[in-house]
Order: sequence, then structure tokens, then C-alpha cells
Amino acid sequence: MSAPPRLFDRDLHRRRLARAARGYAGADFLKRRAAEDIVDRLGAIQRQFPLAADLGARSGVFARALAGQPDVAGKIDTLIETDLAPAMLAGRAGLRLVLDEERLPFAEASLDLAVSSLALHWANDLVGTLIQVRRTLKPDGLFIGAILGGATLTELRQVLLQAESELAPGVGPRVSPFADAYDGAALLQRAGFALPVSDVDRVTVRYAHPLRLLADLRAMGETNVLVERPRGPLTRAILGRAVELYVQRFAEADGRVPATFEIITLTGWAPHPDQQQPLKPGSAKMRLADALGVVEHKAKR
Repeated sequence: MSAPPRLFDRDLHRRRLARAARGYAGADFLKRRAAEDIVDRLGAIQRQFPLAADLGARSGVFARALAGQPDVAGKIDTLIETDLAPAMLAGRAGLRLVLDEERLPFAEASLDLAVSSLALHWANDLVGTLIQVRRTLKPDGLFIGAILGGATLTELRQVLLQAESELAPGVGPRVSPFADAYDGAALLQRAGFALPVSDVDRVTVRYAHPLRLLADLRAMGETNVLVERPRGPLTRAILGRAVELYVQRFAEADGRVPATFEIITLTGWAPHPDQQQPLKPGSAKMRLADALGVVEHKAKR
């Protein structure tokens, strides 16, 4: 079986995260939104999770969101925070582990809960990573993960492509690709999760200037790490034209410009025999026509 294509330079991603670590809290608004949503979802689940792992913890946003909801925090006895970049885990207490999400070191069936907020979209083989997560979970263990979806940074993607096509002899991907929002449940199914659920939160962030968006992406450690990315930096001319196009095409009445972020949240359970199972075809106790209160007619041949 051939290895999946190497889309992302994970070593470069680690270096970008390390560079962003010191000022990460100043641009963690998306991470906080995703982490707080995961905590809210856990609040609706009536069970305990003795051992949990936060994959891609960054500056500890999920742990802080838990602390803000003591009733939910009480459901988790032990939380292990993990990250690709050691600098992201430095300077705080608790169990912390530096790891690559593509090579999880946890023993099989060792975790009761795994969460991840906006980290796994950088995995070269997302399905393979999800399979590893599922294997680390105990039977009936829970995974909740948020990744960036395909509509993320659509405005920036469009203007960079046009600017480079106008001013350069060729164009290259300046914005990383992201998973399609409609593929979420299918990803979980392919990874072997039971009861898969996927939903989308589309966020529009408004900036005074497009360069403020670029500064935030750098501060988040979310800049382009595609293996096939253009090797040269953006020239002043291309960047200037992209900014001009951004304002022309997307500026709102007050002059501010929007940036779209799409957060796909995936929820799945490690299989267990006692879980709810779909009914077998033909096992229904009532005809659909009776349930709808209509008269059933045979189809004409």
C-alpha cells in the first residue's frame, strides 16, 4: 500500500508554531471559539472521562475553557496537553507531552476522551490520523475535533491568485487547502468511528486592513506550509496588488474587510457493542405511508 502524499511540511509547521508561541494569546480567538464549543458539547454528555488528551493544545485554551465551566471540568479526571511545538507547552503546570499528531504515542484503548481544536487540518493523512485517534480510545470512548474547512480564507485565496497571475510568470498555492465541509462525517466513518456527526460554524472576522489578517495568521502559526508552496516570498508588488484587490472586491460600507473562517467540528465514538445500532432494512414496525397519513400507490411500470 502506497504512502499518502506529503502535502504539508511538518517541520516547517513546528518552527512556525514555535515562533508564534510567545504572542499566541493575542491571536487565539478562533482557537478559543472552537475550544469553548467543545466544552459546551461535553457539558451535554452525561458521563465521566477519567483520562483525556488535548491534541494540539497550543497555549492551553481548552484547559482554560474547561476551568470556566467547573461542572464540565469535573467530568475529566486527568487531562494531557500535547503539541507539536515544545514552546507552546512551556511555562504552565499539568501533564504536557510534545508529539506529532501523525504519530500518536498513546497505547491502544488507553484514553476515554480525545479532543482537538484547530490542529489536525495540518495532518498529511487526516484519515490515518483519525484512525490512530480511534485506536487510542477505549471502546465507547469519545473524540471531538475541530478543523478548518474549505471556505476558510476564500477572500485571501482569490486575491492572491489574481495578483500573482497578473504580475508573475506563474502562480502557486499561497493559501493551504482545507477539508470540504461536506466530508466531515465521511472522514469519521472511514476512520472507523461509530455514530459520526459533523457540523459547520462559519465565522466572519472583520479587519481594518488586509495586512492585519496576515499578521493574525502569522501570530496563530497558521501560515502556508505546503510542500509545493512557492519558494520565493511575496514581492512587494504582488502583495500590494493583492491588498488593492481585497479592498476593491470585499470592503464593506465602513471600509473594513471580511475574512471567512469555516470551523468543521467532528464528533465520533470508538465502537462498542452496546452502542445504538441502525435498524436493518425491512425491520420497521409501521409503513411510511401510515406514519405520514397518506394513501400509498404502487408505482407504474
